[in-house]
Amino acid sequence: MGAWLYILNCSDGSYYTGTTRTDLETRIGEHQAGAFDGYTATRRPVRLAYSQYFERITDAIAAERQVKGWSRSKKDALIRGDFERLKAESKRRSSGPHPSRRGPADRSSG
Repeated sequence: MGAWLYILNCSDGSYYTGTTRTDLETRIGEHQAGAFDGYTATRRPVRLAYSQYFERITDAIAAERQVKGWSRSKKDALIRGDFERLKAESKRRSSGPHPSRRGPADRSSG
C-alpha cells in the first residue's frame, strides 16, 4: 500500500509536512476540520502546496523526514518545481564541514 507526502501552506504562512496512507483529499479535509490537535489545528485554513505519491510508506516517511529538515527556501523550490534552485540550495547547505563532522582536534603542543 502506498502513501502520500504532502506540504500544506498554513494560514500563518508556515508549512506543515506530513504523510498519509489515506486518500489525500480526505486527509486535507481532516486538517481543515481541525480533526487533529496538532500543528495545523490553530493555523487553519490550510492549502495543499505540494504532494507526491510513493509506492511504499517507508519511502514516503523517509521523504517527510528529509523535507522537514530543509530550509524554507528549499521547500519553496520544491513546491515551485524549481529543481535547479533545489540543487543550488542543496549545494549551499552542504558547503563546508558541519561542526559535528569535523575531524579530531589537533592536540599537538606545537
